[in-house]
Amino acid sequence: MNTKTWMCLICGWIYDEATGVPEDGIAAGTAWADVPMNWTCPECGARKEDFEMVEI
Repeated sequence: MNTKTWMCLICGWIYDEATGVPEDGIAAGTAWADVPMNWTCPECGARKEDFEMVEI
């Protein structure tokens, strides 16, 4: 599986599709497209549209 990483443009927090955010109910392996639209950054509360795909 080719997973991607997404960075919050506000605070720099990284969402990694491979690890998800289990504490927010987003299981490991969850594609960014499947993250709910109302989800917010756990660090700063930024909205999903404030994230950009990054190569790590």
